[in-house]
Amino acid sequence: MIPAPFDYSAPGSLEEAISLLKEHGDDAKILAGGHSLIPMMKLRLAEPEHLIDINNIPGLSYVKEEDGKLKIGALTTETELEYSAAAEGRFPIFKDVSKLIADPQVRNLGTIGGNIAHGDAANDHPAVMMALNAEVEITGENGARMVGIDDFFFGFYMTAVQPNEILTGIQFPLPPKGTGNAYHKLERKVGDYATAGVAVQISVDSNNVCTNVGIGLTNVNPKPLRAKRSEDHLKGKVLSPDLIQEAAQMASEDCSPSPDLRGSEEYKRAMVGVLTKRMINKALERAKADY
Repeated sequence: MIPAPFDYSAPGSLEEAISLLKEHGDDAKILAGGHSLIPMMKLRLAEPEHLIDINNIPGLSYVKEEDGKLKIGALTTETELEYSAAAEGRFPIFKDVSKLIADPQVRNLGTIGGNIAHGDAANDHPAVMMALNAEVEITGENGARMVGIDDFFFGFYMTAVQPNEILTGIQFPLPPKGTGNAYHKLERKVGDYATAGVAVQISVDSNNVCTNVGIGLTNVNPKPLRAKRSEDHLKGKVLSPDLIQEAAQMASEDCSPSPDLRGSEEYKRAMVGVLTKRMINKALERAKADY
């Protein structure tokens, strides 16, 4: 289908973009990579009267270590993050997730900020950012503010970004020694939305005691979901196969998948359990290799 008619602006500064948002209100939408917005417009699920293209705004594409954190600009593409030297050593999870997102053409244009700002639980990065305990930078006319990832997603396609604000960056702490992270999703075909997906970051000491853990789930809840009960079950304990199996079972019980063409509720719950166990073990393997 063809989108409904719309006006188009390409501001050269963040201030100009925010001013345009304020001027046009609910009739305006931000355009970054466009891989979430444009398909919705073609299906007439979204009919903005004004598109504000932020790709000409400098300073919103970067991956860097600073102040003990990894910081990612909102306009950083999937490809840029995948091959970033700053992320490569401590965050193999980004290579895990990138190869499962669509195809190279999409990854060359699709942005990290857009993936999160869309607020879609079926996207891959919300779960990853939950596992990494990210903070999101949101900028409006009064400056920038930081929002923890657990307070960012409010519901189905709903986020903490207000009408006159723009998501401008994401950051999370650099993990300590003995940390590993991993992501995988089950998909019907290459590039499809997940039937279910699981992101894990885990830290262990030399005695195999879990000192910290984050687990995010993809496309098995109306909004992106943290497997909090599973995390609490692992933290502070010596990791064993039985303990990991119990945590995986909790994740399968605590999600709320909807039956669709990708599978029944029972099937999706079972896959959450399988993937959670596998990703904990994969992240643990990477964590042990970090000593």
